[in-house]
Amino acid sequence: MKWSRYHPFRQLLRPGNVTGAQASILAPMRLALIQQKAGPDKQHNLARGLAAMDRAAADGAELVAFAELAFEPFWPQRPAEGDVRRLAEPVPGPITEAFQARAAELGIVVVLNLYERDGERCYDCSPVIDADGTLLGRTRMVHITDYPCFHEQGYYAPGDTGAPVYETGAGRIGVAICYDRHYPEYLRALALGGAELVVVPQAGAVDEWPEGLYEAEMRVAAFQNGYFVALCNRVGEEDRLSFAGESFVCDPSGRVVARAPAREEAILTAELDLGEVAQSHARRLFLRDRRPRLYGDWLKNS
Repeated sequence: MKWSRYHPFRQLLRPGNVTGAQASILAPMRLALIQQKAGPDKQHNLARGLAAMDRAAADGAELVAFAELAFEPFWPQRPAEGDVRRLAEPVPGPITEAFQARAAELGIVVVLNLYERDGERCYDCSPVIDADGTLLGRTRMVHITDYPCFHEQGYYAPGDTGAPVYETGAGRIGVAICYDRHYPEYLRALALGGAELVVVPQAGAVDEWPEGLYEAEMRVAAFQNGYFVALCNRVGEEDRLSFAGESFVCDPSGRVVARAPAREEAILTAELDLGEVAQSHARRLFLRDRRPRLYGDWLKNS
């Protein structure tokens, strides 16, 4: 078994709680975002995803993340017809178990995204797997939209897992699935939960948003909450949509520190110094000076 060079020590030596020689142990964490196409053959997509994970691990990645519905077609581009639950799978299930085995073999953390079925309900779901292959939990998309080519309310139930933050061998990881990234309340909840990195699995189409807004929204969230944001976008031509790619990573100051090409498959890597989180404006100032009692009264009128 090849363990991540940070596992399990990263969980013990947290930024802000170490000094001197200990602090030097916390070298930057290497992240890889897998930006690749997904065709109609789910098994072929899965095999390509595992192969990409192997390549990322060979390049030193300690955390690998995938785009929204990375191993299957983007189902909501067409309105739901019939029993769409047949398209979904349980967690744990075939996709999750395949990546659990590979994570344990390679010693790296994995954030997935897939169409999950749990009894009579289905969810847009991101299982999070630790570097020893343990399934730490699953985040389900909370906010569900519906408009042309994104007919998600016919496929997904609103998530019921809240905004969990996972203690992993690569740091404290939160997940904001696609549409959830538009909600400052959700992104703030991840900060209050102690997230150092928020992974955003996305299915963003070409020219879906005004120029610059695609990145600006996540840059502001990273700055206001004091964490890294890694957005992994879907890419490629599909039935009714052309997905843009352009995955990117922001640091806690809101700067884009890595960006993948548009409309091309890529493995985007970035070195993240998680020590920057504790030194960010948000962690030193913004979160400290919050006045949540006021906000509760304001929200009663919403």
